[in-house]
Amino acid sequence: MSAPLAERLRPKTLDEYVGQKHIVGKGAVLRRMIDSGHIPSIILWGPPGVGKTTLAYIISHTMKVPFYQLSAVNSGVKDVREVIEKAKNNRFFQSGNPILFIDEIHRFSKSQQDSLLQAVETGIITLIGATTENPSFEVIRPLLSRCQVYVLKSLEKNDLEELLHHAIMDDVELKEREIVVEETDALYRFSGGDARKLLNTIELISNAEKDGKLIITDKLVTERLQENPAAYDKGGEMHYDIISAFIKSIRGSDPNGAIYWLARMVAGGEDPAFIARRLVISAAEDIGLANPNALLLANACFDTLQKIGWPEGRIVLAETTIYLATSPKSNSAYMAIEKALEETNMSGNLPVPLHLRNAPTSLMKELDYGKDYKYAHSYENHFVLQEFLPKEIKNQRFWEPQETPSEKKMSERMDKLWGEKKV
Repeated sequence: MSAPLAERLRPKTLDEYVGQKHIVGKGAVLRRMIDSGHIPSIILWGPPGVGKTTLAYIISHTMKVPFYQLSAVNSGVKDVREVIEKAKNNRFFQSGNPILFIDEIHRFSKSQQDSLLQAVETGIITLIGATTENPSFEVIRPLLSRCQVYVLKSLEKNDLEELLHHAIMDDVELKEREIVVEETDALYRFSGGDARKLLNTIELISNAEKDGKLIITDKLVTERLQENPAAYDKGGEMHYDIISAFIKSIRGSDPNGAIYWLARMVAGGEDPAFIARRLVISAAEDIGLANPNALLLANACFDTLQKIGWPEGRIVLAETTIYLATSPKSNSAYMAIEKALEETNMSGNLPVPLHLRNAPTSLMKELDYGKDYKYAHSYENHFVLQEFLPKEIKNQRFWEPQETPSEKKMSERMDKLWGEKKV
């Protein structure tokens, strides 16, 4: 029985590697380091199927160093220590550091990550970690500080086109068949920027249509995938689709939809901390100032999960999900920071007005740092009119209150204090 198509087409060199030109294309930063034969410990962060594991293999092959692999799902501290000991014994004079590749490093516990620290710091190994989660949340700070983080992106349409062409023209089995690609929309849509999904789908269609000429159409792709949903959901690869549906259900104020997608994640073994973090983000981004208590509850949910764990944690997630879904919605805080960041990018580093600057030294006081600043608490209602923006953008307004009861109240208070100044 032949290997799966995705395995048969796994690239062995950077020139064969599809996508991620921003880090491994000609002249890109990681490419230059690999070509030089010296790389630091790195963490590859990106969604499934974008080439994290393949890139680790290619780096090892290109640099001609010993390669060890562990999966965080089924490896413990003992396994880490055994690999480090092997790496010590397999080092050769003037050769590069052995590479230890850890897949799903975000699933490593603190003690497991701690066990890597000395080996990484002293150069016994070069660590390559792969993660689908934000490493700043999941990787301990001492280890993260010793690694460079590279973000891998979902494959773009031209990448998928290149991969499709490569599969049909160069694969040892597919090139023997007469394959005509008439339509690609469904093929690319179902792949979602995931190379493995794309190749799995091509293989599924090819195996199902063994006789005669194979004509790939949107209708054929859709029919075959509906008959075989596992073909594009292997290993829980609908992870991002389901979390997207979950968050959009909350944003759309549908508690039934939100609870259903939560149940799908719970039943599928999703990391509860991942769900809780998304609830915190949704509370700030989608509910925001319409109900500030939502953020407090989401934070409490995150903390409670760490205390009580599973399976009771599902109840806490359900309570928070329903609360967020049924809360009034506002993205005014999100829009305000986006607008302010846009202004910052356009206007650059505008000087801080002198009256707002700190003046810890006598020289700064002589230069009028802090001069004419009015201490708000010294005035009636703890407020006094003064300017807090650089003069170049003094009339700019970033926060636009939305039509929710709580924001109307905030807006009315601001109008009363500032008058026409903030209109």
